[in-house]
Formats: sequence, C-alpha cells, structure tokens
Amino acid sequence: MNYAALIKEIGRGAKGARSLADTDAEALFADILDGRVPELELGAIILSLRIKSESLDELLGFKRAMDAATPQLRVPEGWRCVVLPSYNGARRQPNLMPLLALMLARAGVPVLIQGRHDFDARTSPFELLAELGITPQADVEAASAALAAGQVACVQLETLLPGLDTLLALRPRLGVRNSGHTMAKLLDPAIGHSLRVVAVTHPEYLERMDAFLRADGGTAMLMRGTEGEAYANPRRRPALKLYRDGALVQEIEAEPGGAPPHTDVPDRPDVAGNAALIRDMLEGTVPIPAPIQAQFEALTAHARMG
Repeated sequence: MNYAALIKEIGRGAKGARSLADTDAEALFADILDGRVPELELGAIILSLRIKSESLDELLGFKRAMDAATPQLRVPEGWRCVVLPSYNGARRQPNLMPLLALMLARAGVPVLIQGRHDFDARTSPFELLAELGITPQADVEAASAALAAGQVACVQLETLLPGLDTLLALRPRLGVRNSGHTMAKLLDPAIGHSLRVVAVTHPEYLERMDAFLRADGGTAMLMRGTEGEAYANPRRRPALKLYRDGALVQEIEAEPGGAPPHTDVPDRPDVAGNAALIRDMLEGTVPIPAPIQAQFEALTAHARMG
C-alpha cells in the first residue's frame, strides 16, 4: 500500500485534507492492525486523522477491517450479548459499570466487558473487577464458556485484538488519543448477536456515532458515558438511544436539570470503597440509582432476540 499517497490526502490540515474512500480506509486499518505500517508513516497517519477527524466512510472502512480480525464469541441462544467497553476507569465518582454488568448477568443476560487501562491518574476498572471476582479470560473460548455459565465474561483488548491494543498503547507516547480509541468502543466480538453499549465522552460524538450506528446496521445503545465509562450517571440520567439493525427504535430522553451529588453514591473511586458500594447495591442495603436501573431495564428488554 502506498502510505505516502494516503498521507498526502489526509495530511493537508483541517481545511485542505480529503477523506479516504471506505475501501482505502479498510485496507489501511487492516495494515495497521497487522502491524505492517512503518512507525514514521503510522505516526503521520494517526496525527493527520486526529487533525482532520474521521469521516463516516473512514469509520465504516475501519470497522470492516476490525470485524475481519476480531474473534467471535458464542452467545447463549435467545439473547444478544451486551458488550460493555471499559477504557477510562474512575476519576472522581465510583465506577458503577461493574454494577450494571452484574445486574445484567443476574437477570440472565449475557454480558462481556472488553477494554484496556493505561491512565495513571485513574483507578483501573480491571482492579475493581478483580475485587468483585471478575478476572479476564485467557481467550474467546473461555469467555464463551463464562457466558454459557451465566457469568460476566471479561476479555482485555490485548487478548481480543492485539493490533488495536498496540495502536491504543501509543497514546502515552504521542500524548493524544487516536482513531483506535474511537474504534475500540465499536468493537463487535459477537456480530449479529451483540448489543454494544457505545458510550461517548464529548457531546459532538453523539451525532457522529448516531450516523455510524445507522450506517453500520448493528444493534446498540448510544449514550454519554460517565467519566468515559459505559453506565448511566447516577446523578442524572443521560439520553439513551437504542438501535436495532441500524434503525433507531427507542429513545429515552435525558433527565432535565443539573447533576448534583447523589447521597447514596459518595465520591469513592478507590477499589475497596467502590467494590463495597457495588456489593451493598446488589444486596439491597443501598438503593440502585434510578438512572442505572433505567439503563438496565432498557438493555434487558433490548437484548432479547426476536
């Protein structure tokens, strides 16, 4: 592949750059995932895409390349597997993504947590998951067995798609995120049998991901994440948009007003305090926040095949 020619198209700055055709984007991302792009050219491509922003065609091409390289889970019959990406961890608030996962599993809904963590200033979601008895499986076969047993499955990105993990690992070195961070939250390890929770951080990405999910044709929930994680903010429910086969089929509007502190959810992002809070909520000694209950109910209904 002629990387110089591609860089010439996408590297002319925010106003002069042109987007790649979806087929070129697919071939390029396949090379990136396979580690075939030389380091100098890869850096130029990453920064060019960050400056100009990815087009819809580029995102769709990247996704096709990713789909071709992603091993697939076996999902229990009658359900879609809820896929919860975890790439941020806890900053100020406790991370309640594991609470949502455990609620879903307790209700019989297959659920997979996939992700990686490299934020020194945040509490690792994988340390929290381990405290709750959820440890990453060694491969997709083991994750499929966990789903069959009614357990929360967990696979780290380095196991699920090593080439994408390598791309994300460049963030500390380059100082900025890249296209891989967007694609990681769109990863589909159960094509045709998944319900991806696509949690965005910045409001402008809601429109971009809406367009992508309609064009991609999958089944998903789109929402604004809490500190980047895929659970509804307990202080104020975000809008929850549900897609099936690329069509928007349900929209739960955001709660009005601000997001004041929640008396039952103290700011304890440390692993021990966070895990204790989740256990208390599962045992019923602390009420489950209404926004998370609403997200759980919407996902449970949407995960049923049929």
